[in-house]
Amino acid sequence: MSLDWTSLTDGELATLSIAGRQAAFAEIMRRYRQPVFRLARACTGEPEEALDLVQETFVAAHQALSRYDAQRSMKAWLSTIAINKCRDWGRKRTVRRFFSFAISDDGQADAVIDDGPATDTTVADRQELDRVTRAIATLPMNLKEVLVLRTIEGLSQAETAEVLGVSQKAIETRLYRARARLIEKLNAARGVGSRPA
Repeated sequence: MSLDWTSLTDGELATLSIAGRQAAFAEIMRRYRQPVFRLARACTGEPEEALDLVQETFVAAHQALSRYDAQRSMKAWLSTIAINKCRDWGRKRTVRRFFSFAISDDGQADAVIDDGPATDTTVADRQELDRVTRAIATLPMNLKEVLVLRTIEGLSQAETAEVLGVSQKAIETRLYRARARLIEKLNAARGVGSRPA
């Protein structure tokens, strides 16, 4: 008789995975790979880098599974790991940029938008999503993390505070600032003033 992996709780899957059942960890990955990818993509602004960070997140999670508290949300626990991987990526990226400042890295290839009208609403929606994702990626890390965890991943204020290790009031303040900065960036990109006339 085989187990129905989809019916098991995250805690049960973690226990079975620690016991060596690879299918249990595969189910954890199936459940959470999209949220982890969205988080990593929003933090980096680069889908290819996000895929690498998803892999790093799950490798680290698998290695640390014995420290997972089944009373805690698996999504919040994985988000903590992903945020740390994104921070590491950001630090490495800063160092690489410092040492390769002579090499042009304008990153404009994926920012080019066709001047003609979009023939498909899906294409327009995708372009808008990419524009917003790129804008989110330019926010300072402390604002970006809160915005992604609360609005994209739907973590509660308490879960977000737990993931980031700050107070709930700090989350509220950072979220307000993140939204304001994002609106400024999107308006600037459109050539619209940040304040109404």
